[in-house]
Amino acid sequence: MTKSLSGSALHKTKLKTRMILTLGLLGAFQTILIGGFAGYYLSNSLYDEIAQRALMVAKTVAAAPATISGIQSRDITGLNQLATHLADTNEALFIVIGDREAIRLAHPVEAKIGLSMADDDGDDGHEALVNGSAYVGRAKGNLGESMRGKAPVRVPDTGEIVGIVSVGYSLAQVDTTIRRYNFVLYGVVGVMLLATIVAAIVISERFKRAIFGLEPEEIARLFREREATLQSVREGIIAVNREGIITTANRAAHETLNLPPDKPLAGTPLLDILPESSLMSVLETGQPDFDREIWLRGRQMVVNRLPVRQGDDIIGVVASFRLSNELDQVSRRLTRIQQYADTLRSQTHEYSNKLHTIAGLIQIGANDEALSLIGSEVSDHQALLHLLLEAVPDPVIAGCLLGKYNRAREMGLNLDIDPDSQMSDIPESLPRNQLVSVLGNLIDNALEATRQHTGEGGRVKLSMTDLGEELIFEVEDQGPGVPEEAQRKIFERGVSSKGEDHGIGLHLVQQFLNRWGGSITVENLNEGGSRFTLYLPKQPEERTSL
Repeated sequence: MTKSLSGSALHKTKLKTRMILTLGLLGAFQTILIGGFAGYYLSNSLYDEIAQRALMVAKTVAAAPATISGIQSRDITGLNQLATHLADTNEALFIVIGDREAIRLAHPVEAKIGLSMADDDGDDGHEALVNGSAYVGRAKGNLGESMRGKAPVRVPDTGEIVGIVSVGYSLAQVDTTIRRYNFVLYGVVGVMLLATIVAAIVISERFKRAIFGLEPEEIARLFREREATLQSVREGIIAVNREGIITTANRAAHETLNLPPDKPLAGTPLLDILPESSLMSVLETGQPDFDREIWLRGRQMVVNRLPVRQGDDIIGVVASFRLSNELDQVSRRLTRIQQYADTLRSQTHEYSNKLHTIAGLIQIGANDEALSLIGSEVSDHQALLHLLLEAVPDPVIAGCLLGKYNRAREMGLNLDIDPDSQMSDIPESLPRNQLVSVLGNLIDNALEATRQHTGEGGRVKLSMTDLGEELIFEVEDQGPGVPEEAQRKIFERGVSSKGEDHGIGLHLVQQFLNRWGGSITVENLNEGGSRFTLYLPKQPEERTSL
């Protein structure tokens, strides 16, 4: 229970506080550890230095001729003067000289002369007097605790051990030196610890600013929300870094691009998925691109591309894409419905007029004229039907042309279909409903332009051919023509000479051509009017760009 409460309290602690505590404690631990090791190493080094100094002085005094001769002659006065002088010279606490039996011959305290050296520290000098070895030791005697170096006194010629020299340095001085060094050391440690805490505060402040002042829990929640939002968006979303590597892709991107849902895109080069993508051009220009209509993997889409900036640098690009918006889809449906309605209305209106005329002729007894009118009507339609059956076996396209023929008759115009036309080799992959929509838009525009310019009696000509590798449709009208500066703009959405709420038909024509790799040309005729020529490849090459 206590552990749970402690974890809960820590969980509620602000990130800044946690970072300061963590970095501060880590810095304190490291600083104290380093400081302790440095203090320990310094103390040992000083003790070792004092020991070696004591041993060196002891060996030097033991090798002095005055020391050797003084021991041999037992010159206590001379040895004490020598010991006092050398102790002062080497800043030693004491120098004690003893004979072969470790009896003091020189000592700072006169009362100790003549007594055994073992009285002070229990060491009778056996290692030096018997084994002939110089050594150091730490002991507490009458003059306080000291570091002592002891060396045997040998006769140079024979090597005989005749005495011992003990040199001591006060450890109180060493401890004072260590305390002085430790004071400086721990002062530095304290400054380092304070600097660590200040650094922890500065780092935590900058880190908090870098994450917009959010807590880790808030970041985790935002990440989950962002992931849920990304996956719930119906638009496909792909983000790439400056190297062109995909960093983010949602579920809709897989579906829109017809990719397996279990195929991860993150970490994959964009050009491996979309070889013809122009998304990387946004990295170079830094200019966003909105609502660009393209054909992507067999589907018409609307793409938005936006650079991702960090300061003044562009670090990536995000692209969102979706199937053509509902307006385009509704526009296509409405266009087809309008065409079907116009066809039915034209046929109904025309035949109604013809029936009324025939009925009137019968009523007034003009039977021959009625029969002639019936025969003419039947003959015209039989000729048109025969032409369409021969030239256009596809019933959908033939039905569209028959409806436009009747529509022209209703408008007081003539739709002349070139008797040499041939349109039988239409690929199965070409959607008939879209082809009918495109062809119907061109004919409707030609009829409207002709009626406005010439009135009744005007003619619109249609010729078709499927020879070669392309399907070619030519539609000629007797309208005012299309100015050269307007010939490219008329395919843009909303551009029309009919005023507002128009400009959709030719835009849909252009979108269809963009998908199937086709083209259209516009030219003005010498005798007046214009000619629209539509080229559709039998083997369409879909254009892909993201």
